[in-house]
Amino acid sequence: MDNSLNGRKALVTGGASGIGAACARALAARGAKVVVADVDASGAAALADELGGTAWTVDLLDVDALAALSLDCDILVNNAGIQKVAPIEEFEPAEFRRILALMLEAPFLLIRAALPHMYANGFGRIINISSVHGLRASAYKSAYVSAKHGLEGLSKVTALEGGERGVTSNCINPGYVRTPLVEKQIADQARLHGIPEAEVLAKVMLTESAVKRLVEPEEVASLATWMASDDAGMVTGASYTMDGGWSAR
Repeated sequence: MDNSLNGRKALVTGGASGIGAACARALAARGAKVVVADVDASGAAALADELGGTAWTVDLLDVDALAALSLDCDILVNNAGIQKVAPIEEFEPAEFRRILALMLEAPFLLIRAALPHMYANGFGRIINISSVHGLRASAYKSAYVSAKHGLEGLSKVTALEGGERGVTSNCINPGYVRTPLVEKQIADQARLHGIPEAEVLAKVMLTESAVKRLVEPEEVASLATWMASDDAGMVTGASYTMDGGWSAR
């Protein structure tokens, strides 16, 4: 049994479902004490009970409340995210700001809150769940693509500042993952492209991938747990694609 994360405390945002839940389970399976952070109080509590961890009900859109936060985690997984699919001329400015607040400003504030503890202990792992859209653009996703590109830059700056103090910072860049976030996009993509919903996977989501399937949440979690380990101490400032070959084009 792999207990390589014994004694480590991990915080996973958006941890009640999808990639976040898979990361929480994988980290706990390797001995970490996991804090499941999510706006979904019941979902976070249920998973925390399953893992012997703790739940943190938090609205990461309340960025003012995060500004004075202090965290004592050793591993921070910035995963929480939302999506909006619309042409730029129809994209509501308030929705654009909302997505950037959750997916870029909140990770900055959580990293800021976690670094003092990590620096004091000479160990820290910042794992940012980015996307292939942190490296490539797609039409109709101006806010999401902007947020993920910003997260890539934030991750690299964190790596440069934390390198000599035992803190690494990396991004994981999956393609489309089998999660509620992706499933909710199907109707919007069908409308925008003028095709039936049943054709969205083949004609929109998987057209750029050499491997024609969705990424499984557990695959992302397996990479995240390796990044959290001592074995990944020299891996920092990196962006690891898990996109079936999308970004190879």
